[in-house]
Amino acid sequence: MKRVVCPGSFDPITFGHLDIIKRASSIFDEVVIAVLVNQTKKTLFTVEERISMIQEVTKEYSNVTVDSWSGLLVDYCKQNEIPMIVKGLRAVTDFDYELQMSQINLQLQGVETLFMSTAPAHSFLSSSLVKEIASFGGDVSSYIPAVLLDRLKSRLKSK
Repeated sequence: MKRVVCPGSFDPITFGHLDIIKRASSIFDEVVIAVLVNQTKKTLFTVEERISMIQEVTKEYSNVTVDSWSGLLVDYCKQNEIPMIVKGLRAVTDFDYELQMSQINLQLQGVETLFMSTAPAHSFLSSSLVKEIASFGGDVSSYIPAVLLDRLKSRLKSK
């Protein structure tokens, strides 16, 4: 069975993330979406909320599961017998950082990284940008699934 992990903060999950997940799910037998637990990173949604939202918007993919992790991603991969990481790349700036990470992950645990270029329609998109636009009342309906819009607006109002 070919398993792969698609890691990230997903705060919130965007159509860019979903593009990579959909494409990975058509290639691999199982795609594990691993939500980062990082106490030092200020997130809008809790890990549990992010997992729930991801499960909701990926339920059409029978080979996609959602989990969380903290620590080194390669350790998570080894513990869960996942030999490969899938990362979406938006621009050359992503590549510079992700190349370094892929090389160290390979050296540390023998975990490979597959880079997928993000679809051009989503190449500028990030969760941070979505939150910023939404915080100023901007329309983010073309960037995140409709079922998440009210949750995002409500959370931003309460902050």
